[in-house]
Amino acid sequence: MKFFKFTGLFLAFGLTAQNALASLPFDTKAKYAYLIDFDTGYVMFDKNGKEPMSPSSMSKLMTTYLIFEKLKNGGLSEEDEFQVSTNAWRKGGAKSGSSTMFLNPNTKVKVKDLLRGIIVQSGNDACIVAAENISGSEEQFAEEMTIRGKELGLKNSSFKNATGIPEKGHEMTAEDLAFLSSLIIRNFPEYYPLYSEKSFTYNKIKQGNRNPILYSMPGADGIKTGHTKQAGYGLAASVKDKETGRRLIAILNGLPSMKARSEEAKSLLNWGFREFDNYRLLSEGKKVDTLPVWLGQEEAVEAVTDKEVLITMPRKYRNEIKAVVSYDGPIAAPVKKGQKIATLTITVPNDAAYVYDLVAAKDIEKVGYFGKLLFALKRLFSF
Repeated sequence: MKFFKFTGLFLAFGLTAQNALASLPFDTKAKYAYLIDFDTGYVMFDKNGKEPMSPSSMSKLMTTYLIFEKLKNGGLSEEDEFQVSTNAWRKGGAKSGSSTMFLNPNTKVKVKDLLRGIIVQSGNDACIVAAENISGSEEQFAEEMTIRGKELGLKNSSFKNATGIPEKGHEMTAEDLAFLSSLIIRNFPEYYPLYSEKSFTYNKIKQGNRNPILYSMPGADGIKTGHTKQAGYGLAASVKDKETGRRLIAILNGLPSMKARSEEAKSLLNWGFREFDNYRLLSEGKKVDTLPVWLGQEEAVEAVTDKEVLITMPRKYRNEIKAVVSYDGPIAAPVKKGQKIATLTITVPNDAAYVYDLVAAKDIEKVGYFGKLLFALKRLFSF
């Protein structure tokens, strides 16, 4: 038999806000836009976020992800030197007319400089040099980008080059870009500060970071711009509120100008900070309810959370959420600590319902023969 119990907890959790957005109107000029909370993954805004698009230089995030991994596992060193090929110079250097680090052909460049050339200067030559030296060719490196992306959970991303130059089949979604941005921030805290550097000088040529929010929003520290005639202007942006520590990640693409990119990014991020908030309601192991135990050496067991309950939700609904505990009970002994014994279902106005596992706080052994007899007698005389 399944039992349901209403609790007095006010909890909520969501990974999507598509329904909630109906009561939180917002629009953007961007053709594609996606906004998430870094800590919870909650989606605050989604405009064509799952549609494949040309990511331009924002796909360089996957290029740097592979480099970061190799640095972290010891396959590369920041002091390693890579050879600059004529091909890299021709396709992505000064001769190409595209964004470049201004590398000279037939010279060597250190990995630590290449990273800044890719991240700060958005150098196509730097990407090609890294790809050729790591994988033998840019094509092979792009294949590795696709394979690793799938392994990481990029659902709709396929790479044909290391630069983001438009090419058939080279595409990402705003959803994937937001997820990849969060992975970089979470997995590589030692390298993520590179994305906040505002300028880098190489070959006596100083270039500024093209990310507009680095210069206009407090707490902005990344992450990558993109622009081609085909795709328009795009931005993967990350801002961390210095007072609360809350971080938002926004992806925009398909904008008509640099000005629009800057304005729309700030507008979306400010809206997210204003209309939503995070609520840390329960720590891991916190008691939620006490449930009866059948034929146990103790008559009840505490049902506790198996992880911290940190939620993102619209501020306007913080006093309107409900929680229900459900379980098949009484819980049959023996009960093991950490065993799932119930679920906590949370409902938020104009949003989906979300479910948490509740687990046993301790072991409870099953009663022996005489215990069963005593239990039966108690049951008999209780009627």
